[in-house]
Amino acid sequence: MSDTATADAAILKQHLIDPEICIRCNTCESICSVGAITHDDRNYVVDAAKCTDCGDCISPCPTGSIDNWRSVPRAQPYTVEEQFGWDELPAEKTLAELVRLGIIGDAAADPAPQAAAAAEAEDPTGEAPFNASAWGSSIPPWSAAHAYANLYGPKAAEKTATATVTGNVRVTEVGRDYDTHHVVLDFGQMPFPVLEGQSIGIVPPGTDAAGRPHHPRQYSVASPRNGERPGYNNVSLTIKRVLEDHDGRPVRGVASNYMCDLAVGDKVQVIGPFGTSFLMPNHPKSNIVMICTGTGSAPMRAMTEWRRRLRKSGKFEGGKLMLFFGARTKEELPYFGPLQGLPKDFIDINFAFSRTPGQPRKYVQDLLRERAADLAPLLADANTFVYVCGLKSMEEGVVLALRDVAQGAGHDWDEVGQRLKREGRLHLETY
Repeated sequence: MSDTATADAAILKQHLIDPEICIRCNTCESICSVGAITHDDRNYVVDAAKCTDCGDCISPCPTGSIDNWRSVPRAQPYTVEEQFGWDELPAEKTLAELVRLGIIGDAAADPAPQAAAAAEAEDPTGEAPFNASAWGSSIPPWSAAHAYANLYGPKAAEKTATATVTGNVRVTEVGRDYDTHHVVLDFGQMPFPVLEGQSIGIVPPGTDAAGRPHHPRQYSVASPRNGERPGYNNVSLTIKRVLEDHDGRPVRGVASNYMCDLAVGDKVQVIGPFGTSFLMPNHPKSNIVMICTGTGSAPMRAMTEWRRRLRKSGKFEGGKLMLFFGARTKEELPYFGPLQGLPKDFIDINFAFSRTPGQPRKYVQDLLRERAADLAPLLADANTFVYVCGLKSMEEGVVLALRDVAQGAGHDWDEVGQRLKREGRLHLETY
């Protein structure tokens, strides 16, 4: 074996996530089919022993933090534990440095750990488990407006944008273990263009238990492109803080607690915006099917409000809106009151409540199957776009329900699903 071949065999281009840029949105972990990406309360990391370098996580990442590699000894990659402690990526080592450090040598004979891990990860039955994330598209609808991203952040010219709180109201009934707020932030003269479906990062003040600055927290924008108040440079967010855990013990999340307690006039540091694919279509014939739980309603509210404003101005005709909205009870469902006031000929609303006393549990996937007769023709229509947002646990059930709807109408899901993905018509954003 030549010296060059020996060096190549000994060196691994290890896939890593930049902790300075990552906004902890969970997109990469949810998309990874081999379980190579995990996280703690601080960092998202990649396990070199499991990563197969498939690249599926690259394009969906809203910030580009996932698009990083470092040359390391194949026998000694950065461990998951090491990555959990990083505040920034380590510097890249040159080949000359690796030789000088004596890293290139016997390690060349070691087999690639990824190959072994991939073999272990295979289903012993020979059938791959259903991977709902694989059906989500990472490209926007063809008629979507151009999205600006990463204008503010750790490695942008402007590190953060300063916004002023102009509104903070509760949007669920008072509960013992939950508290959801609608927060409006105004950017004044600071450019901060956002579209429906994009998100922003909030930088909580202060430091964590280790004395390090808090990482930004990501929130989907709940307002349309021309602002929560039309014509103003502002955005709204839907923020839920959990007040107690399943055992009744008090819980106070750093960012959600900070945001829910803000008063009008307070200043907030913001980065972003993020996201270039979970965007709504703009052509008049487009149908939008929205499936969400809890605060996953934020982008759906933004899309619905933009369509409502277009309709009111007489600039939009045609295109159906369907909303499938789930929560434990109607008291926990954000914007329940305002949703009741929307015209029935404007939006088709379906609620699923899983903890209503005296009633059987119902989830959004149950509603999808109940409305199969109406959904099936929409899925077959090239003008239909489907958006799913909420807890990660809902993703598989929803995609399986969409598959059942398509198959129940005599369609081949593999063909329908691939077309939805390829044409930017099925978007999954779960956390």
